[in-house]
Amino acid sequence: MDEATLIEQLDHPRARKRLEALSQLNQAVCAGRIAVPETGEDVNNHIHTIYSFSPYSPAAAVWRSYQAGLRTAGIMDHDSISGAEEFIEAGRIIGLATTIGVECRCDFSSTPLAGRRINNPDQLSNAYIALHGIPHPAIAKVNAHFEPLRASRNSRNRRMVGKLNDALADPELRLDFDADVVPLSMHHEGGSITERHILFALSKKLIRRCGRGSALLEFLRGTLRLNIGSRVGELLRDARNPHYPYDLLGALKSELVGRFYIDADEECPPVGECLAFCERVGAISAYAYLGDISESVTGDKKAQRFEDGYLDELFETLKELGFRAVTYMPNRNTPQQLARVQSLCRKYGLFEISGVDINSPRQLFTCPEIRQPQFRHLIDSAWALIGHEAAAGADPGGGMFSPQTTREHPGLDRRIEAYRRIGERFTASASGH
Repeated sequence: MDEATLIEQLDHPRARKRLEALSQLNQAVCAGRIAVPETGEDVNNHIHTIYSFSPYSPAAAVWRSYQAGLRTAGIMDHDSISGAEEFIEAGRIIGLATTIGVECRCDFSSTPLAGRRINNPDQLSNAYIALHGIPHPAIAKVNAHFEPLRASRNSRNRRMVGKLNDALADPELRLDFDADVVPLSMHHEGGSITERHILFALSKKLIRRCGRGSALLEFLRGTLRLNIGSRVGELLRDARNPHYPYDLLGALKSELVGRFYIDADEECPPVGECLAFCERVGAISAYAYLGDISESVTGDKKAQRFEDGYLDELFETLKELGFRAVTYMPNRNTPQQLARVQSLCRKYGLFEISGVDINSPRQLFTCPEIRQPQFRHLIDSAWALIGHEAAAGADPGGGMFSPQTTREHPGLDRRIEAYRRIGERFTASASGH
């Protein structure tokens, strides 16, 4: 098969076929039929796949990461680790270092942050956190943990689809959860279904009804009364836009979610329970910093205030709760915001992790900002994550934050350096490239 056909096969319904296609692409690279990409030091620890919401299978995400010149790539799906084993195997095939994790939401209502808008645009007292560097022997345990939470989420998803149908009151746009939404997901293989799936199903209905271009844009602004900004408006006015459904989804997510969102409860355990589970499986708990938004770089969030107004209190609470890390995206916030976050991470001894949350074909897998001097330590952090994942997988007491390790390396900077070396040695010994 030629290169284009093999790349198409990365989206095959079966993981085995996807990995076979990736193996053939790798053979073509080794034989010189496909150029070896220029590789720098870029890392990305927050790549979504089809097991939550993304245009990319795990194998396709690894291939895109490799082609973009990443040195390391990390899978981070919502409420699901079902794509992790494919992601790991894809990394082995192509010779790309990988990490695995899960993103989920926790209830902070029993903390000093109760009633605050934390980092969740849709719900107060509720925040996104990430479980980074999950040791591979714990994958089955993590999957079992999230299975009932996904079931609770789907019960709420059904109710939200009904509420959206009532809000739109338009038979042509009416969604059926089982017929329109579920098929867009990997629910049948342990994937999660999110608000993005609901809105992507609506995007498809809107395109069928209005076509692409000015007529649809006017329908959004006039009939649906959505506030579509000029930048996104130009993208939606262009009927030839290759990313049209995803740009439309972003506009809907920014403006429409409030009309049908129902607060999550059972699927969002108390933060203490989330952190205790993270410790039991040997993962690294990370709070996902969002920061106040004036203009969304991805077009899927409206201008809104989040943690910046009480950031010192937030970090004090994170430390008291037992968080190990903070994850942030250098391309999403201002230098002033990130300088403050970095200062507070140092003050409270929190590990800094970065990543760009890939969920649209418009996004770049790389983050050029990470090459700036103030962010280069995030490259070492990615290699330390790899070292943690390998060491904790071999010995549960060998992780970065285990009692044994903190006794041997009480200083966080020296511990990061030690695990960076472990990660680099492990990758070099495991790679055949």
